[in-house]
Amino acid sequence: MLGKLTWKLALSVIVVAWAVLYLVPTRDTPFEEYALAQARVENFSSLMERAAQRVEDGTAPTAFIALRDIAQEEQIDLSRYFPQINLEATLVNINRRNEILLHHLLDNSRSALQLGLDLRGGVAFTLEVDPAALGDRTADERADALRKAIQIIGQRVDAYGVAEPVIRPVGDRRIEVQLAGLNTQDNPEVVDALRKPARLDFRLVHPTLEPADADAEPPPGFEVMTMEVERGDRFWTEHLFIKRIPEMTGEMIANAFPSMDEYGNFKVLLRFTSEGRTRFAEITRGIEQENRRTGRLGRMAIVLDGVLYSAPTVRQEIAGGSAEITGQFSRREALDLSNVLNNPLDLPLTVAELFEVGPTLAEDSIRSAQRAAVIAIALVAAFMVTYFTIGGVLALISLSINLIIVLGVLASIGATLTLPGIAGIILTVGMAVDANILIFERIREELTLGKSLPAALQGGFEKVFSTIFDANVTTLMTSGAMIFFGTGPVKGFGITLAIGVFTTMFTALVVSRLLLEMLILPGYLKKLPMGSFLTKSDWDFLQWRKPVFAASWAIVLIGVVTIGIKGEQIYGIDFVGGDELLLEFQERLDIADIRAAVTEAGAGEVNPLYQSQIGGEREILKIQTEFDRAQEVLGVLRAAFPEAALEFVGENRIGPAVGREIRMNAFMAIGISLVLILLYVAFRFEFGYGVGAVVATIHDILLTIGIFVLSDRQFSAPMVAAILLIAGYSLNDTIVVFDRIREELQMNTSGSLKKIVNLAINKVLTRSILTSFTTLLAAGSLYVFGGGVVNDIAFTFIIGILTGTLSSIFIASPVFYWWHRGDRRHVESSHDIAPNYEWVAGSKASR
Repeated sequence: MLGKLTWKLALSVIVVAWAVLYLVPTRDTPFEEYALAQARVENFSSLMERAAQRVEDGTAPTAFIALRDIAQEEQIDLSRYFPQINLEATLVNINRRNEILLHHLLDNSRSALQLGLDLRGGVAFTLEVDPAALGDRTADERADALRKAIQIIGQRVDAYGVAEPVIRPVGDRRIEVQLAGLNTQDNPEVVDALRKPARLDFRLVHPTLEPADADAEPPPGFEVMTMEVERGDRFWTEHLFIKRIPEMTGEMIANAFPSMDEYGNFKVLLRFTSEGRTRFAEITRGIEQENRRTGRLGRMAIVLDGVLYSAPTVRQEIAGGSAEITGQFSRREALDLSNVLNNPLDLPLTVAELFEVGPTLAEDSIRSAQRAAVIAIALVAAFMVTYFTIGGVLALISLSINLIIVLGVLASIGATLTLPGIAGIILTVGMAVDANILIFERIREELTLGKSLPAALQGGFEKVFSTIFDANVTTLMTSGAMIFFGTGPVKGFGITLAIGVFTTMFTALVVSRLLLEMLILPGYLKKLPMGSFLTKSDWDFLQWRKPVFAASWAIVLIGVVTIGIKGEQIYGIDFVGGDELLLEFQERLDIADIRAAVTEAGAGEVNPLYQSQIGGEREILKIQTEFDRAQEVLGVLRAAFPEAALEFVGENRIGPAVGREIRMNAFMAIGISLVLILLYVAFRFEFGYGVGAVVATIHDILLTIGIFVLSDRQFSAPMVAAILLIAGYSLNDTIVVFDRIREELQMNTSGSLKKIVNLAINKVLTRSILTSFTTLLAAGSLYVFGGGVVNDIAFTFIIGILTGTLSSIFIASPVFYWWHRGDRRHVESSHDIAPNYEWVAGSKASR
């Protein structure tokens, strides 16, 4: 009997082991300590001692830079100290090998899952546009160019939407970039990679002349350029005469992506636009004609940002619409180059300022959020164990495994853990709790019918499968729309949510079932005791549909009117921008105290943080305020904290961190997901169900936003994720109710539609209340014990949980009922039969 469980046990162990492997290490290790521990040759310690001496002397900022410089100066191949690290065998350039090795060691010395700017801080730098590059552009054209540059930098640094950077305009020609989990001392190339314009040129190589060296006199219209060539185990430098004026630029590239050649070296493949394909064919046709004239093979140079990367020979016309860039690329460099080519900048940028920044959340806010999370977990765990006894313990084990897998997947894709990401994880935990409650309630129903515990276990999982499947698929559609149509935190939330969908289905249908079967099938567990709550309710919910429906939409209307009256006032600094106040101080102030003093004085919203200039000891207090309130805030702080001796340094006008594009993409992602949900639910259930689900989701989003605004709160960046979370929670709750209505329609052939709807709601009422209660325990803890933006997010969660539970009963179900005019024959005339999945049918046949 237990032999049938082997594959589930093996699969579960493999998945958990994989996740744990990606989560290790859980803490950062100093680079020098990690390098010494990894070295397999004893005399490496003397090399590290020399590097440490350079750091102590001030000739190098970190051991990483010192070791890199020593190896470069003395041409030391560091890979011989680390024979266990496999580098690309064909890479013979020592400096390149060392660079790849050192970054490998640096990456592995860090914790697998990095904390975001709000929790840990990072590096900040200000990029400035060269005034000459702007020329005589109008103010609107300059603003458009700056917005485009911000968008491109965002795409470069956050291709997956999970790094959660802050990128905003400062003034009319500066861009501020804040990156989490980095420092420019160990990563000096990070700034250059972001500000690189990525101008790609296809130029002609002189057909007959070659320079003797880099100082050779070029013919008119040409210049001398050099490139490093590597073939097998040979490495050399080649000089060429390259035409100054390009034949074609990167504007005609549709896409770039990395690949490998026959030697195992990485290269970048290019796909042209239709116009680029035609132009490239013309250029190569001209080279082919020149080949016939001179009797020599012509070459085309590929130049990126003034650097010659490759100069392949051209034998004939190339009309395939593609090309490639070869060079000494590591896999990471090929990926980065592809990313840059796909997002070229048309403005040259210089580094104006470089800072290390502290966390944007106050230390006490972080501590209070951590305390709230611990309390929330303890309360949920206590409730699950108290109500479901041994089943609750097994559910907690399954939830823990779910969380480990989610974090492991996030670590594997290089995600940065921030408050919006945590919001996605909270929704994942909520869905996982809901799935386990559904399972236990279904097992209870089977036991009530008089079945044995093993039979009840089998029947419960068979009946709950379609509910869990449909609820998670609809949530996956929402996350898919966020991933494909969203940007920034919207895309990041979607990725986190999508991961959570798969892990929840895996842990609920595989891990939870495995744990129960291991105890029940061999006979170790004879009973599955659990609490009882509203198991025999028989309320007429549809009787109250009209007053509840009217009252609920009245609140929505009031909220919408309030939003219209307040306008931009509902948005915080993250959305609309503001002023930035730079202050020096004699005594360091706590960020929470700054916020409290400004709020008490009624001086508006502020976002304070500390930053220190790289290479210097001086720390600056930077406070982001609402427009034209910087001096008011300064006056409040001087009066409240005279001992700090605050001195005014400067003031800037900053743009929004959450731009209009992110907002529009968030709305578009929700809109598209609603259309997809309507189509899916109409296909899996029936069109009336789809209409009910969409109306209920729109209702919950609008009601949550309305109550949030009526409570006189402002939207900050993390609130984007909070609103998206409400959509996911609402949808999950509605699908559970609809799945039961569909089942009751099939089982109860004589009842009226009103009776069936009421019966279905009553049967899932216990599950709805229990799920809402456990989620409220978590959200309530964050609300009571969390502060600042944590409190705002928790407040939104609480509203969303309550509205989502009520709307599935009093909005979604009545809309479905009204759509069919209260007549079950209208429902039955449509497709309303649950598909019979082959793997479910097969398992039944096997028994």
